[in-house]
Amino acid sequence: MRPVVRQFAADLRTAPPRAILDVALALVRSGTVEGRQVGYELVSRRKEARALLTARIVERLGRDNDNWGSVDGFAVFVSGPAWREGRVSDRDVVRWARSPDRWWRRTALASTVALNVAARGGQGDTRRTLLICSEFAGERDAMLAKALSWSLRSLVKLDPGAVRAFLRDHGADLPAVVRREVDTKLRTGRKHVR
Repeated sequence: MRPVVRQFAADLRTAPPRAILDVALALVRSGTVEGRQVGYELVSRRKEARALLTARIVERLGRDNDNWGSVDGFAVFVSGPAWREGRVSDRDVVRWARSPDRWWRRTALASTVALNVAARGGQGDTRRTLLICSEFAGERDAMLAKALSWSLRSLVKLDPGAVRAFLRDHGADLPAVVRREVDTKLRTGRKHVR
């Protein structure tokens, strides 16, 4: 898909920012995973288009996400950066975390990655990451538990003390996979040890 994204981005390089959002929304409405990913990456590549994002537009872009691939792409390319840049509020992300829709719940967790991973533009945000992670301490849905692990692991490099404290405070409630993966990351710097 990357060659497709590059070609679309080149074809649209002089398009106004609103047109980029319109294209992304049309790709989302196509109903394909591939279309969504291309749309999300187009928005991610155009700072002026990202500047037009609001919570309402972000939610339209994420509407009907129903699989981990679409959610995670959306979170790292659209919702997470929009949150980091103040275009989506903490209140919006907490609302997603409390949604009955597991995919919006995963979006809340995965959006924290854009706060903490330098490759995604993050510089670290312990407070907001743990605000969302605390909503999931007792989570048993495997899809959400894995996202909780990812969220906490993304913070390890920047604030290992806060992650250790979170594990200590919530350890009994956390799914085993979260405790195992996050503890391994804290000890070794890796998700898994071979």
